[in-house]
Amino acid sequence: MRWALVKVSVAVTTMVALAFLIPLGLMVRETARDRAFTVAERQAGELGPALAITTDQQSLQRALASTQAWAAGQIAVHLPINGGPFLTTIGRSRATDTEIRTVETDGAAASTTVPGGYAYLSPVAVGSGGIAVVEVFVPDAALSDGVLSAWLVLTGVAVVLVLISVLVADRLGTRIVGSARRLAAGARALGAGDLAVRVPQADDSPPELREAAVAFNAMADRVVQLVADERELAADLSHRLRTPLTVLRLNAAALGTGDAAEQTRHAVDQLEREVDRIISTARARGSGGLVGADGDAVPEPLSCDAAEVIRDRVAFWSALAEDEGRDWQLAGAEDPVPVAVPAADLGAALDSLLGNVFRHTPEGTAFAVDVHREPDAVYILVSDAGPGIADADAALRRGHGHGGAGSTGLGLDIARRVAESTGGGVTVGWSVLGGTEIRIMLRTAAGEPSPGPSADGLPDQAGRSRRRGNGRIRVRVVR
Repeated sequence: MRWALVKVSVAVTTMVALAFLIPLGLMVRETARDRAFTVAERQAGELGPALAITTDQQSLQRALASTQAWAAGQIAVHLPINGGPFLTTIGRSRATDTEIRTVETDGAAASTTVPGGYAYLSPVAVGSGGIAVVEVFVPDAALSDGVLSAWLVLTGVAVVLVLISVLVADRLGTRIVGSARRLAAGARALGAGDLAVRVPQADDSPPELREAAVAFNAMADRVVQLVADERELAADLSHRLRTPLTVLRLNAAALGTGDAAEQTRHAVDQLEREVDRIISTARARGSGGLVGADGDAVPEPLSCDAAEVIRDRVAFWSALAEDEGRDWQLAGAEDPVPVAVPAADLGAALDSLLGNVFRHTPEGTAFAVDVHREPDAVYILVSDAGPGIADADAALRRGHGHGGAGSTGLGLDIARRVAESTGGGVTVGWSVLGGTEIRIMLRTAAGEPSPGPSADGLPDQAGRSRRRGNGRIRVRVVR
């Protein structure tokens, strides 16, 4: 915008300057021409008194010698001979006899073109009754005397005007561009998640941009309020779950002893921890961290060990898998796998995928979780031996189920958002178990070289081989 204003200013000022300076330059040239002929007319008129007194050539030569034009060889006098038709010339003549005779006959001054300039011819009556013709030479240099310097001055004036307009446009553009850049920087910061950014309202900004800054700041305040309301709503809704959880805990305590009772109590404890985590996260993100045991905000870890999170979540779901008679396998999660994802987010993504396996496949359907490392990424594969997903693209769209009863499509969307936060993604395909395979790719920093690729394009893992049977598989169970 700044350069655009400068260009417009240069164009407008140049056109205005040319509109005035070109006619002014032409007028200067015409003025110089008129001045040169006026001088010639005055020089010719200076000989009028002498010619009126005498036509003696010696006397006239003395009169001519006293003029500057005679010294420059620019003046001549044509005298009649004893009142006859013939003329005698004193000085250097450049006009033709015909032109001189025409002026003598007409009795009116005239100018004619001669080599190197113009000849000004002026008739003068002499005492003997004849007509003498005074010829004054006007060189071309006299016609343009002072024109070049005048044009240079006018050109300098035009350049100064253009420079002044450029400076004014640049200062104006700096004000406008500075305000626009501050507004753009605020918009980028807000888009990047900095909800505390505000655009300052500079006094030298144009009124329109000041209004835009006011509107932007009002919008930012509204966004902060909406985000805070959303977090409070999530925390309040989660907090309401504590009442039924308390009842559920009392009922679980009344179950007595046994594996089923112990598993139920373990599940209730896990559910209560998840609800507490949701409340803490929702309340603390507004202040920039998690809530510690003492109620103070602490920074939320932005990375975790994916292998540890996977082992924890698979161990949690393994109890329900044993109750439903599901064979399961975990492979590749023995060594640490650091990823730039909070442990709570990665755990929520795994819970959503494993929960889908239990909700949308029949009891007894096997599943497996495999972890594959590469130099710049880690792949988490959640596979099952169920009926599969017919429309993978629709399953990845938020709010679209994959055809199963009660499917909302939000589970896959949670996993997709976690993967995309690292620059990765989620794909849905068919697994070697015969059902669905959800592949999560999390981008990581360059690490150790990965093992060689297998036939399916992924690194081989020990104990990954499976043999399909009638609805069951033989697996190496890792707990």
